Amino acid sequence: MSIPRIAAKRFTVGKYIVVAEPIPHSAHMLRYTVFVGRNRIGSLASMPSEADCLYLEKPPIVPPLKIYHVTNRPGRPKKGSKPPVQQENKSYAPAPLQDIPAGINIPRGTSE
Repeated sequence: MSIPRIAAKRFTVGKYIVVAEPIPHSAHMLRYTVFVGRNRIGSLASMPSEADCLYLEKPPIVPPLKIYHVTNRPGRPKKGSKPPVQQENKSYAPAPLQDIPAGINIPRGTSE
């Protein structure tokens, strides 16, 4: 016994003609091919709305890529600038329990 397939359909959405035909090797899914006049402008796997068809016909303009521009380059310091201040090498490791001041309650895990 084979799985019944859905028959192809043809309908219009605004000025666009949509042909729905089964996707190969699929029982239920349809491929919606959109036409304007006799020109194929694209296809979708979901039911297209008029906005989807318009997007296929006239996609939005994508601005050209901008060349990466570094705004801060380390180099020679400007005249009259102060030299950078050296910071001490601080470690951010947690303090051991015996160095914590008295009176601070530290919750312990409940592993009884």
